[in-house]
Order: sequence, then C-alpha cells, then structure tokens
Amino acid sequence: MAGRTARLVLLAGAAALASGSQGDREPVYRDCVHRCEERNCSGGALRHFRSRQPIYMSLAGWTCQDDCKYECMWVTVGLYLKEGHKVPQFHGKWPFSRFLFFQEPASAMASFLNGLASLVMLCRYYTSVPASSPMYPTCVAFAWVSLNAWFWSTVFHTKDTDLTEKMDYFCASTVILHSVYLCCVRPLEEEGSGFPILTPG
Repeated sequence: MAGRTARLVLLAGAAALASGSQGDREPVYRDCVHRCEERNCSGGALRHFRSRQPIYMSLAGWTCQDDCKYECMWVTVGLYLKEGHKVPQFHGKWPFSRFLFFQEPASAMASFLNGLASLVMLCRYYTSVPASSPMYPTCVAFAWVSLNAWFWSTVFHTKDTDLTEKMDYFCASTVILHSVYLCCVRPLEEEGSGFPILTPG
C-alpha cells in the first residue's frame, strides 16, 4: 500500500512538472508576473492599461495579464543570457517576439499562406473537375477539412489560449484521419467506377 502511494505521489509530481516549462517555473518569472499584475491589472491602473492598449490588441484577446507574462518572459530571458545560460521555454513554447497582435508571427503567416494555397487549389478544382467525377465529393470535403485546420492553426499562432490550442490540435487530427480515410476509400472508388488502379511495376 505504501509503495503504491509513493508511486502515485511521484506520478502526480511528474504531471505537475510536465504542465510547465523551465522558464515559467523560475521564481524570478513568477515574482515578476505577480508584481506586474498587482501594479497594472486592477483598479485605475487597469483602466489606464485599457485606454492605451491598441484596439487591435484588445480585439485579438490580449489582456493585461497576457502583457505581464510577455514582458516578464523577456526579463527572464535577459537574465538567463546574462548568466550565460540557454534560452528556456515558457509554458511549453520557445520565446517569440510579438508583432502587432501576432504571438508567433512567422508561424501565423506560414499557416495563413498554406490556407490560402489550399483555397486557391480548391477554386481551381471547382472550375476544372466535373462534379460527376469519381471522388469529387470526397476531395472537396478533404479540401474544406484542410482549410478549417489551417484557419485554426493561424488563429492559434496569433493568440495561444486553451480554446485555440485545442481547436488547432483537434483540426490537425481531423486532417490526418481524413487522409487515412482517403487512402482506404480511393482504391474502392476507382474499382467501382471502372477506372484502373495503378500499381507499381
């Protein structure tokens, strides 16, 4: 019984450690965030913060607490570099410089461009392929699943929240599952339609 209890305690401790990263577990980071929130995120200070916050930041969901975490992240990174240590992760991510309201500008732009390319190819598919063609509905559905995934990927890299993170991972999983579905269905569709199934050799 004692051994089982000890294992449960160890597992709970491991789970607690896994929920954070080295940077956000640092006392200097936690103290910085706590002081910043006390100083800026209540009463008149909060009203002042909201009055000077750009409208695009508030529309994107950036709060006073988010701003404190961002500023304290770079304070902690500066101390790490000053002491000759490697840059740590924060909340499971490497530090990125924010641009406008984009939390991860490069990743957000890459996701947006991938989504745009998918939309362009879907439009070409609509104009070039007859609706009576084999696999037409399945391919169109896959295109929309992919577009949805790239949309949420863009949103997630713009502003990381519990909702956007879950939607990004869930929608990416649907693309993988739909790809597996396509691999299974395509030979059956081709065989039923009378089209030859190409095999190597």
